[in-house]
Amino acid sequence: MSNKAVIIVHSGDMDKLYSALIIANGSLSMGMEASLYFTFWGLERLKKGGLEKGPLSKMNFLGLGKWMVKSRMKKANVAPLEKMMTDFKELGGKIIACEMTMEIMGVKQEQLRTEWIDEYGAVGTYVHEAKNAEITLFI
Repeated sequence: MSNKAVIIVHSGDMDKLYSALIIANGSLSMGMEASLYFTFWGLERLKKGGLEKGPLSKMNFLGLGKWMVKSRMKKANVAPLEKMMTDFKELGGKIIACEMTMEIMGVKQEQLRTEWIDEYGAVGTYVHEAKNAEITLFI
């Protein structure tokens, strides 16, 4: 087993993206390696200007629920997603973008925040990354 956390970021929902980044940053801060494999709607959050665009997974209420949650997070001093992503990269986190999803959903590399992405790969890339990880999650 490797001292590593590998998380599939399948959902583009704001709260689920927060969960993935909180766990990944926590893993890095505890001396583990951490990789995020962005696929399907999660990959949409890697688009330029797309990080903050996701709805809440529950009780979105046409955006009102998201606004309320973001307001409460700000009061609780929870970092915005952009800061969490910057921290993740600065702490040595790895981001893999799913090539198959890019093809299926018509996403081009130039649409993505390529400065965040360490690797483009398919299921084999994920399996190689996760096969000896202590923690694997699907969010």
